[in-house]
Amino acid sequence: MGRPRLPGLTQFGNQRTPTHDTLASPLRAAQVMNYGFVIDNRSCIGCHACSTACKSENSVPLGVNRTWVKYTEAGRYPDVRRHFQVTRCNHCEKPPCVAICPVSAMIQHEDGIVGFNGDSCIGCKACLQACPYDAIYIDPDSGTAAKCHYCGHRVEVGLEPACVVVCPTHSIIAGDLDDPESEISRVRAAHETTVRKPEQNTLPNVFYVEGEQVNLDPTLTQRQPAGMMWSEVVPIHDTAGPIQWDNVSQAEHMVQVAYNAQHKVPWHWQVPAYMLTKSVGAGLWLLLGLAALLGTVSHHTLVVAGLVGLVSIGITTVLLVADLERPERFHWILLRPQWRSWLTRGAFILMGFSTLTGIWWVAEAFMGGAPAVPVLAGLTIPLAIGTAIYTAFLFAQAEGRDLWQSRLLGPHLLVQAVLAGSAAWLVMATLDSSLSLGLPMETVFAVALGVDLLLCFLDICLLPHPTREGRIAARDIFAGRYRHHFWGGSVMLGHLVPAVLLLVGGQALVVASVATLIGLYCYEHAYVYAPQDIPNS
Repeated sequence: MGRPRLPGLTQFGNQRTPTHDTLASPLRAAQVMNYGFVIDNRSCIGCHACSTACKSENSVPLGVNRTWVKYTEAGRYPDVRRHFQVTRCNHCEKPPCVAICPVSAMIQHEDGIVGFNGDSCIGCKACLQACPYDAIYIDPDSGTAAKCHYCGHRVEVGLEPACVVVCPTHSIIAGDLDDPESEISRVRAAHETTVRKPEQNTLPNVFYVEGEQVNLDPTLTQRQPAGMMWSEVVPIHDTAGPIQWDNVSQAEHMVQVAYNAQHKVPWHWQVPAYMLTKSVGAGLWLLLGLAALLGTVSHHTLVVAGLVGLVSIGITTVLLVADLERPERFHWILLRPQWRSWLTRGAFILMGFSTLTGIWWVAEAFMGGAPAVPVLAGLTIPLAIGTAIYTAFLFAQAEGRDLWQSRLLGPHLLVQAVLAGSAAWLVMATLDSSLSLGLPMETVFAVALGVDLLLCFLDICLLPHPTREGRIAARDIFAGRYRHHFWGGSVMLGHLVPAVLLLVGGQALVVASVATLIGLYCYEHAYVYAPQDIPNS
């Protein structure tokens, strides 16, 4: 809904001062606004008054920021210049954080402001992955997501955001972008402005006058192993030479990021582990469903292999809950679902899959459920496929991680499920010769092994990535900090060693299968971490 406005005066703290411009013109006070910011880099002095006012006004804890000033130094001594950039939430017209949130904790108001509701947040950190600007953080006190909300509590009573009022050079201009008479519209009309990452098509509503590309695009500088200007800063960037753009020099000057903040890795080891256990459970039940439809699976096999599959899915659920910052709220995904989110859809797919397979296993183990097998198998197969691949749609909603936008991810996850399921099966079948699916499982394993290796190379090494962020993440996997996970863990241990052991057969199949599962985890670890290492601010 549109919010009431009181144009004319702005109050901050105990001061009551005239505004530089009214927040809304009287003629538009009753209409729905479209709020945004213009940052005038010509006059910004990098004083951090906006950062301080934001922290004071909104009680932002130490170590996280809703507004911060990025410093980048460029040039050759003695002709060096420091560039400043006020950095914050862009209040996008198409905010990916709102779409991915499973419980509607991220909210887009009709006036263009993107706010949040910490009382609804479960701390899944998906919004941090979706934001291409590093604007969202997890509050260390509440364990819930937070960000700039345009000082909504002030805007509701007609006051400008605290950062606007405190800026000594009036470099931050707030107002209604749709009102041609507002100051923000006049400034945009009079000057050329730029936005951060326009290629993401989020339509940001924070515009920069004379925005410097070395500040707007964090990929134009490299990572920095040491600290910067203040010890509490998360290390992000460094260069030892000219700006590089896909290994081609784009400028003859040097660049050094002197200060930045906010970037962190939200998802940790639980996520690659969950992807592995999910693949095992989905793959096993997919194979069981196919064998049941063909009438080649035995009662004993269903009970033993089905139990392993159920335990794998149970571990998957535990890992998902463990990665939440507010795990006691995990059930809110089921009670307060936001259906555009693939976290929500995936949770229901996972719940439906585990419920159906649980019913099938109980019927088989305790009730002699042969008459129901064809129906249960027919329902299990599509749910197993959905369980295997829904993560591809979730990762696609994480628009801040370009490597995850690959169209190969869905098919790759399905192949991984078949590979993980067949590997788990070979371990069980080698240890218990009475188990039988009636399928050529060694052949299934070998084919899945080859296809998975091909997809690994296609997705990481061979096919082009359309964005620099995607290319940087891919290079980090096959030639950078995760090369040992990729070449040693995934390729060698996870694929080539099992291929050789397949030729040996017998007990060597156990080693081959275990090596494959370890290799799958190594690949998932690199695939999950590498895009998160790339800063978006």
